[in-house]
Amino acid sequence: MYTPTEVRALTPIRHTVESRAELPDLRDVFLCHAWDDRQGAAKELHDLLESLGVSVWFSEKDVALGTPLLREIDKGLAKSRVGIVLVTPALLRRLPAEGIADKELSALLAREQLVPIVHNTTYEALRNISPLLGSRSGLSTAEEPMADVAAKLAELVAL
Repeated sequence: MYTPTEVRALTPIRHTVESRAELPDLRDVFLCHAWDDRQGAAKELHDLLESLGVSVWFSEKDVALGTPLLREIDKGLAKSRVGIVLVTPALLRRLPAEGIADKELSALLAREQLVPIVHNTTYEALRNISPLLGSRSGLSTAEEPMADVAAKLAELVAL
């Protein structure tokens, strides 16, 4: 069940999913996350999405040893229908340093493909670090469990 705010926020994303449906070799979702979350919350979200049949670009499995990380991320961004940003305390600490997650976020903010997922933090904390990302409505694990968030995302990208 979606709230009216979620419907307003996710409708443009759904239109992007539908318009990109015919492009070859696309993943459903690009998962942007802080490096510190790769074995925790990001892996949990990845696993939940994949269990629901969602194809996820996730650096932990999609970047082979010895390959240029930024180039692989660039390819992943180009070949994904939607980008989700897992906003955690670790991500909020990393964004001011302008690392890799910041570069991914910049690319995703430029298109109607971005869904923030706030986990163990608040939108207010996010707006203090990134007003642009904080201005995007998304989903929050404070309001519903991660499994429900994943189910909403799976429904959003289903064709």
